[in-house]
Amino acid sequence: MDVAELIEKGFRIKFYARDSVIYEPGMLPKYVYFIKSGEVRMVTVSAEGKEFIQGVFKSGQYFGEPALIIGRQYLAYTIASKDSEIIKVNKTQFFDLIENASGFSIQLINTLSNRLFYKSMMLEELANEKAEHRLMTIIKYLMNDISIGDQLKVTRQELADMTGLRVETVIREIKSLTDKKLITTRKGKIVRIS
Repeated sequence: MDVAELIEKGFRIKFYARDSVIYEPGMLPKYVYFIKSGEVRMVTVSAEGKEFIQGVFKSGQYFGEPALIIGRQYLAYTIASKDSEIIKVNKTQFFDLIENASGFSIQLINTLSNRLFYKSMMLEELANEKAEHRLMTIIKYLMNDISIGDQLKVTRQELADMTGLRVETVIREIKSLTDKKLITTRKGKIVRIS
């Protein structure tokens, strides 16, 4: 579902400032959140306060639908990583989109399948103790979303949060991967070359 179509149908846009919590663990789902602009991260937080990024959602994407569909409490925080404009679609409206919006149900299945694949891949990687392997796997996965010659738009901290590694380890491993010519960097950013 295109965000512009939701706006045409009269859905309202809500502004969330950077670092605003959109929902948190234990809350009952009321909406699916479509991002008009900005970026949102889904994180779990350890007892020590360390964030582990479950996913990052950008303009044109949506989040919050699994818990809404099955009627279960949210398991993670969603936090605006940047100032964001978001359209909240309630359960009735969301199911109406699934039933009546041309192609939306196929798009939803594709989105959920991609997320399931990502979660399965990350579970397997987290079981692997080698930092280099974990980091290389997430970099390869993220490269699928960018064109050849483009830079990967994630920080070292975000890579650490996605892999469960310390940022210092990520910095060291990126240098090692670059030295081994397994990745290419330009001005400190990882670049897709093939």
